[in-house]
Amino acid sequence: MQSRVTIVDVAREAGVSVATVSKVLNGKDGVASATAVRVQGVIETLGYESSIVARSLRSSRTNVVGILVPEFEPFSAEVLKGVARGIGETQYELLAYAGAGARLHEGWERRSLSRLSGTLIDGAVLVTPTVTEVATTIPVVAIDPHTGTSRLPSVVSDNDDGGYQAARHLLDLGHTRIAFISGRPDLESSRGREAGYRRAMTEAGLAVDPALVVAGDYQREGARRATAALLDLAEPPTAVFAANDLSALATIEEATQRGVDVPGGLSVVGFDDVPEAARSVPGLTTVRQQMSEMGAVAAAMLLDLLRRSEPVNPHVRLGTELVVRASTAVPRR
Repeated sequence: MQSRVTIVDVAREAGVSVATVSKVLNGKDGVASATAVRVQGVIETLGYESSIVARSLRSSRTNVVGILVPEFEPFSAEVLKGVARGIGETQYELLAYAGAGARLHEGWERRSLSRLSGTLIDGAVLVTPTVTEVATTIPVVAIDPHTGTSRLPSVVSDNDDGGYQAARHLLDLGHTRIAFISGRPDLESSRGREAGYRRAMTEAGLAVDPALVVAGDYQREGARRATAALLDLAEPPTAVFAANDLSALATIEEATQRGVDVPGGLSVVGFDDVPEAARSVPGLTTVRQQMSEMGAVAAAMLLDLLRRSEPVNPHVRLGTELVVRASTAVPRR
């Protein structure tokens, strides 16, 4: 296994002193232009890069920002793309960090920030943090925090309106027995989507049957269990609104396995519009939240903070959009 290239290796290959290489790396005067060009060529040929920790010790900056997630799943992957786009034309590099199984443990962001801040990253974007009261010496921006907006700059989706659009679509098709497979009860996003669903039902003059609101935990297996329970009812629903796409796709799987046609026997709507939604069979009708844009906006806010200036708007709420595909249809009479 090839050992790490050091500044000594660069100096030896270029035929100069370590001090000369250091001056070139730090853009200091006192090096002839021809020598500087030769040293830069050796740096590129050998692939030398100074240690992030050593860089931070010298200048108290690493020129690296972090995106910290509890786990890598479709939502965080799309957000990551947006953060990468947001810092793409800057001098910063991006470090993506996930704590194994951290989704189940409140306070994972405190441990992650303690581990990374100062010596590895200059600032961080936290994706779906469980807590926002974090003590840190670096700027932090939160995306979709569990408890909603806080003192930290944040970016969220309009979950209430998205839930309303999903239920309204099913009502407009003629469904009246509409189930809701919720996400995690501790998440503001799940509570907002349920509130929108209930608002649409109330406006339509329909009472929500408690048996039709089932917890899915935003996870595939939880959603399959919830779908099985709904389909086992004496009067099953004709439509399901699942709080995220992963749950909606699991609903389709469970229904299909039980011989229930989607959308002929059961219409299904999700929330997120992850790439898999368009590729599913049938294509998933869903509420699109601007996941990549959330990442880009959070990156811009973080860059403002790194420049020692406050974001123009510290709490941004992005709109959602209903995307109709083949998983919804009028109910059978």
